[in-house]
Amino acid sequence: MSPQLHTSAHPSQSLPVYLASMIRVTNGANLGDGLSYSQELVPDDVYALNNDADAQSLSLGADEEGQFRISDGSGLGTIGARVFLDCVATFMPPSGDTIEVLVLVEVDDDGNIAEIYGAPLAPLAPKTDYMLVGIDQENALTRLAQLACVSFTRGTRITTATGEQKPIEDLRIGDRILTRDDGPREIRWIGHSTQRAVGEFAPIVITAGALNNTEDLKVSPDHRLFIYQRHDHIGAGRAELMVKARHLVNGDTVHVQEGGFVDYFQLMFDTHQIIFAEGISAETMQIDTRVHAVLPTELKQNIPGHQRRQHQEYEVHKSLLDRPDAAALLKRASSK
Repeated sequence: MSPQLHTSAHPSQSLPVYLASMIRVTNGANLGDGLSYSQELVPDDVYALNNDADAQSLSLGADEEGQFRISDGSGLGTIGARVFLDCVATFMPPSGDTIEVLVLVEVDDDGNIAEIYGAPLAPLAPKTDYMLVGIDQENALTRLAQLACVSFTRGTRITTATGEQKPIEDLRIGDRILTRDDGPREIRWIGHSTQRAVGEFAPIVITAGALNNTEDLKVSPDHRLFIYQRHDHIGAGRAELMVKARHLVNGDTVHVQEGGFVDYFQLMFDTHQIIFAEGISAETMQIDTRVHAVLPTELKQNIPGHQRRQHQEYEVHKSLLDRPDAAALLKRASSK
């Protein structure tokens, strides 16, 4: 199998993170110290991002025991090292808005801290004071789960078993939806959340026609679209591809839509499915450890069908899509 295709049986996601040493206290009890875990954080300390700080990718997945580990392709950390979600730190800049930062702790084989990372859920800017106003140890898993959920936005039209395209907010549990692999299937669960459309929660817009979609399709950044190539223009080495929306952003036909709030909806079936949204193929939500925090109790145990088929082997590595014409090439590749 091509090295540009993911082969892991466990889904992972990439978070843009800063090393904790890049976010330092400029005024307060921990003056000069970098961002740390919850027990060492002091409310009202003022932090600033280093002028030369660059966000890098931390790929996070879950192992067979449900423990979070650094996965292949991560730009930071030791592959396979265990990671703990310590807390959500809330900061307030002079503008009065609040910015949440997930604090993640990487440990070595002996359980000692190897590195601490800060994953901002909205952009941080250098030369700006950020006062620590909240330390939440209860909801870090929930915030990661909300990021991990593959989501459609309000108004997205989903193709039902009858061929009707129905707005996602009008669907109900038990409705029959047309799937690519298994024909009509009933919805098992529908999730919904409202988020500030900034940073990692800002939706990706695939404008009408960009991938042969009939109307604009707006999805969460890590939502994967299914492409069937008739011609392999990007060199993936296979016809069936899964492509993350964020990897197609070109600032034109595929772009990030920041500002205001966004209503996200998740659809789950008894198995991980490919359905049709605005006329093109897109995945539904998959059960794994990362999303347990947002699921009802009865769904927190993995449904066998979600373990058996995850379409994971179809995913295209970012490196093959790191070009401004990626969306155009995939559109041509999937056209007759």
